[in-house]
Amino acid sequence: MTLDSTPGTDVVLSVRDLSVVYDGADPVRAVRGVSFDLARGEVLGIAGESGCGKSTLAYAVTRLLKPPGRVASGQVLFRPADGPPVDLSTLHGEALRRFRWNRVAMVFQGAMNALNPVLSVRRQLADVFTAHRPELRRAEREDRCRELLDLVGIGPERLSSYPHELSGGMRQRVLIAMAMALRPDVVVMDEPTTALDVVVQRDILTEIDRLRARFGFAVVFITHDLSLLLEISDRLAVMYGGRIVEYGRAADLHTAAHHPYTVGLLRSFPRLRGERTVLHGIPGSPPDLSRPPAGCAFTARCPYAFDDCHHTDPALLTAHTTGPTTRAACLHYDPAVRPDGPPEALHAGRFDPDPGPAPSTGGAGR
Repeated sequence: MTLDSTPGTDVVLSVRDLSVVYDGADPVRAVRGVSFDLARGEVLGIAGESGCGKSTLAYAVTRLLKPPGRVASGQVLFRPADGPPVDLSTLHGEALRRFRWNRVAMVFQGAMNALNPVLSVRRQLADVFTAHRPELRRAEREDRCRELLDLVGIGPERLSSYPHELSGGMRQRVLIAMAMALRPDVVVMDEPTTALDVVVQRDILTEIDRLRARFGFAVVFITHDLSLLLEISDRLAVMYGGRIVEYGRAADLHTAAHHPYTVGLLRSFPRLRGERTVLHGIPGSPPDLSRPPAGCAFTARCPYAFDDCHHTDPALLTAHTTGPTTRAACLHYDPAVRPDGPPEALHAGRFDPDPGPAPSTGGAGR
């Protein structure tokens, strides 16, 4: 099922039934049948535990996937405002090189690893213009590099610095500056605030929001921190076992999550305000995607699992209790299987179905 953007919006990126496999003795199906639309200028958050397929999805969408990873099926369409749609799978060689960074850029996970430790900030920023804007003279490249650092709040004197001479937050800002160098339509951000303290996280998020408002680019923001995504995203996709298991407006998922996995994520960190509630971590581990289960991938960890869950892989269905934009891949929302809808405890937002005081909704406040 296609996860459409808000009706009436201008779609810039369409992903259809995308599947990614890592070949080997036991091939790993890291992404399984993912579909979504990204509207121009919006933030789509993608959340989930390590190993759920988030980063693999990002690399597949940006055509940065390396062997043994390969796109097994599906399509990624880029829809420019000034021309016909472009199927990214048809781009190779020079055409692919021209597309990258001009149209879709990426902020990689781990700034210290993404930046070259033996090249100055000036050299690394200038390389973007050397590769994609070869007509620029040296003085023009220097001016553009200074503008980029100023854009992300770093003084131009840092152009001569090396990555190890910068703080974690400054290195992350340099990566954002590199991604913004050619004014792309889409920026994919893979865990851009990982390992940063909360104060620096706030600064980075504020910077991203300011730049998005100024230049109008769309963002795919990937992180395991669901509470962070609830704050900054327009729409949210929760991944588990290589699939999207819940999708909808961030505000809707915040107040009324439906899939047991999303409920478990929301109930696994404390609220900053309101009454105290019992926290329930999610037991067990994500599934081995070299041997994906026959039914729902979350069955082994789900307190609401029943017999059919072990045999039927649920499709994304509109949840009974919300508007048409919220969908959950859970058999409890399949009227053919569960005509009475989900159990009351799940409907109330409890990960532990044991009857007791139900935590109030909106438990992800930051």
